[in-house]
Parts: sequence; C-alpha cells; structure tokens
Amino acid sequence: MHAADTPLVVAELPTVSGCVLGTLTLNVESSLNSLTLEMIRAMTAALDGWRSRDDIAAIVLTGRGPKAFCAGGDIQALYRSCVANQQAGSEVDDYARFFFTEEYQLNLLMHQYPKPIMTLGHGVVMGGGFGLLSASAFRVLTERSRLAFPEITIGLFPDAGGSWVLRQLPLAVAAFLGLTGSQLNARDALELGIGSHVIEHETRDELVPQLAELPWSVGVNKANIALLQNFLATLHKQPSQLPSEIDAIPDWSVRLDDLAATTSALFALQGQSDWIDRGLENLRKGCPTTAAIVLEQLRRVQHMTLAESFAMELSIATRCAQLLDFPEGVRALLIDKDGQPDWQYKQLTDVPSAHVLSHFTAP
Repeated sequence: MHAADTPLVVAELPTVSGCVLGTLTLNVESSLNSLTLEMIRAMTAALDGWRSRDDIAAIVLTGRGPKAFCAGGDIQALYRSCVANQQAGSEVDDYARFFFTEEYQLNLLMHQYPKPIMTLGHGVVMGGGFGLLSASAFRVLTERSRLAFPEITIGLFPDAGGSWVLRQLPLAVAAFLGLTGSQLNARDALELGIGSHVIEHETRDELVPQLAELPWSVGVNKANIALLQNFLATLHKQPSQLPSEIDAIPDWSVRLDDLAATTSALFALQGQSDWIDRGLENLRKGCPTTAAIVLEQLRRVQHMTLAESFAMELSIATRCAQLLDFPEGVRALLIDKDGQPDWQYKQLTDVPSAHVLSHFTAP
C-alpha cells in the first residue's frame, strides 16, 4: 500500500544536525482523521521502535488536511461492533475492549515518553484527538483550533485521558466542559494550560520542515526539549483576537455527589453568554447517564495517579460498550442522523446511583 493510502503515515525525517525526527501523520482526511484500532496499533509500534534510538531527537504528530487534527475515535466502527455484539447476546464486546485498552495504553505511553513529543492540534481536536494532544509535551494550536470532549451527545464520557485533563482545571470549568461538551478556542485552551503554544493556521505546513533545520542533539533529551521549547516560543502568536469564552463561567456551585443540585446550579447560568447557552442545550439533549458518570469521574480522579485514571476510564468505556446509550447516541447523531436519541433514562434525575456505579467496576 502506498504511504498516501495508509491511515497513518509513519516516517523518519533527517535533520541538518544528523539526528532524525519521528513523524506520525493521521491520514484519513475524509473522517477528520478519526482514530481506528489499526492506527492506534501503528502509532504504538512506531513509538516503541523509536524509544531507545539515540538518533531520534523528537516525535512530531500531525493530521492531514486543513479542517482537523483528529475528531476522535472511529465511533462508527465501535457502533457497528456494539450493535453486532448486542444482537448476538454476548456480554463482552472484544473490538471495543481492544480499542479502548490499546488507545489508553497509547495515551499513557505518550504521557511517559522519554523523548519530546510535539502535536499540532489544528482545527477540530476532540475526544481521542484531545487525548493525543494532551498526552504530548508540546501542544501546538492555531487560531482555528476547536477543542472539546463532546461525549455527552453520544452517551460516552470524556475519555482517552479526559479525566486527567479535567482534573487539572478549576472544578467549575472542568464540570462545565465535561457536562456540556462545549468547545474551547485556542485562547481559552492556552489560558487553561491545555495548549502550550499557538501558531498561525496558514503557516502550519511550514512547521515540520523548520524543525528539520534545528541543531538537535544525539541522545540528549534535556537539550532537545529546551531547543524545541525555545523554537516554538519564537513562533508563538498570542491569540488575542479570539474571545475568552471561559471568562463567562462564574464560580458556580459544583457538588460532585449530587447530580440534581449540580445541574440545577448549572442551568441557572442560562443567559450568561451565547457560548454557555449552547453548552446548556447540549446538556439538555445529552445523555443523562453520561452526566452522572462525569460527576463521579471527577470525584474519583482527584485522588488518582495518571495510570489509575486510565484504568478507571477503561472500566467506564467497557461498560458503556455493553449498554444501550452509546450505540443509541451514535445512531441518532451519525447513522440515522435524526437527532432524537432514545436514552435509557430520560431525565437527569432518573439515573439510579447503582447504574452509575456499575460503570466503575473493573470488568
């Protein structure tokens, strides 16, 4: 298969210093570079192979096309697997289990990688794409970046390291983003520490060739980290032309042990801004079970290590794949596109605590 036809292009870019950059390009522009299990496995294999090579100075992760770095996991493939599994009456969805297990292992590998990883998160950066970005040491955005954990709309939850990302944020912001799936622009992502640098969208294709001109060091990771940090600082453009949408979020009352009280306080923010109102509409239409999971997820992750947070997410994701809401949410949004999901529980107050807690038991 020609490289142009592969969903993930793995390459090695020689530099003027004699070192090599490992490059990974998500190459499914038609699906906004959505991650498949094949792509996850190829990325993991490449990173494992580069890990101990002294000549590999840094890793660069990008997405093909102008619209998106990565819109998330290939949820249509997960949908097909979930439906077939449920029709067969099986309790375990092997494809979903492999997908989520290997995706989270990849995320953890990137978080702990000994060489600097730079991800260019231009355009759409959502779900699993957000996970790849957040696992990278250098998280470069453009003024057109739009970041979100939109899983409330499909009956999933903020995963692929979403727990760890939300843990780092002020609780009022974390709960709002998790419960509403609201999109962040580059200015807000930078302020929250989700992005590390911002470059101009129209110059993004120049970035990787410029990296090849830098004086990288063989086997000296600290020097290469400093080199990349200093270089990106010269390109950084403060996105002051963008609105600060998160400034509209007041320090509202979040009670992680009380979904009814928390969502009531959240809906009281109606009218603060158009951005907040759009988020509240997502919550109204979204999956009630997801909302309950998000609060429990936020409560638990406060006391977890990074590895423990991924183990928690694997329990939740595996359970979601066994139940009805996730495939129903995908059906309504992407398959039939009727926008009318028939959630298992119709109201936020209908979700039993035992049902929520069942998602946090390891399979």
